[in-house]
Amino acid sequence: METPLTGRCACGGVRIEIRAPFHSARYCHCHNCQRRTGTSSAANARLAADAFAVVEGEERLRSWQPEGGQAKWYCVDCGGQVYSRPEGADHVFVRMGALDGDPGIRPSYRQWVSSAVPWEEIPDDGLPRFEGPGSA
Repeated sequence: METPLTGRCACGGVRIEIRAPFHSARYCHCHNCQRRTGTSSAANARLAADAFAVVEGEERLRSWQPEGGQAKWYCVDCGGQVYSRPEGADHVFVRMGALDGDPGIRPSYRQWVSSAVPWEEIPDDGLPRFEGPGSA
């Protein structure tokens, strides 16, 4: 991965930088991710919080914290999802779709497949599947 890797929300008002390689990546099939993205799953990549920075548009960020979940940060202007961070955690999960370039990592497992939508089959991609939370 070339650093810094940049990313942004849909309108470009919020811009981020990734300053170190990601630790892991996953697909999440939970209901919160489905409803938040309007898709059957969300691709997220994990990295150390100190390797992540909002470099523009921090004032445009708002968060939504679902019951039993972590805060999801998005742009108030376009609704573009950017990242999530568990309260007090030393890591963040960046929405891979918000990245401008190749993150140098691919999702390596699928979590919350017990919540998979009935209208789209999970691909037979050989990735490990977890009924609930996977390994971070």
